[in-house]
Amino acid sequence: MIRMIGVMLTGAGTSLEVFFLTLLFSLPLALPVALGRMSGKPLLRGIVKFYLLIMRGTPLILQLIFIYFAPKYLFQFLSSSLGERIASPGFWNVVRAALSFNRFTAVIIAFTLNYAAYFAEIYRGGIESIPRGQYEAAKVLGFTRRQTFFRVIMPQVIKRILPATGNEVITLVKDTALAQVIGVAELFHAAQNAAAREFSTMPIFVAGLFYLIMNWAVSAAFARYEKKLSYYS
Repeated sequence: MIRMIGVMLTGAGTSLEVFFLTLLFSLPLALPVALGRMSGKPLLRGIVKFYLLIMRGTPLILQLIFIYFAPKYLFQFLSSSLGERIASPGFWNVVRAALSFNRFTAVIIAFTLNYAAYFAEIYRGGIESIPRGQYEAAKVLGFTRRQTFFRVIMPQVIKRILPATGNEVITLVKDTALAQVIGVAELFHAAQNAAAREFSTMPIFVAGLFYLIMNWAVSAAFARYEKKLSYYS
């Protein structure tokens, strides 16, 4: 049991890496995506809407497989179709390196692009829920558009979107199990290997307990943060 829990802790460490790196990149990325979705420029808005459609309309597991394998097939297609007619072998080696991701990097890219799309729609809903009168009042008081957005609007938006964001973050904890699809040895992957080695389902239940503890910590953190922002109610 001690050996099994040690293996689980190693897998849990990888899951936490995927979790925190996804949040680190997707939460900031979601803001420009949300602003692009609300842009008055039809071309920009159309591009962002297409991105959101792809990310929210296809399974994350498919996106993982595509981001990891598609660059390799693209390189093979380009090199076989064009070959030495347009470039030397050295050039194609550079292209191969540029188009190739290791497994962990592919996971982070796929998770970031996927969750940025969901967070962007949450941001958009929060921003659009703020009455237009607050923008006008801030303008009368001499605030610039930037000051109005970050000092007046965003604190209220954060308060309003916390419950929905919390749900997505909890889902992210569980979705880290999908990283095993392309061979990343995260928590569930470690549990499956242990279950096969020990001829027991106990490692699967232990992994479930790990996920439960992680989600309890996330829920507690969001509940505490909501309480801190209660003065915006």
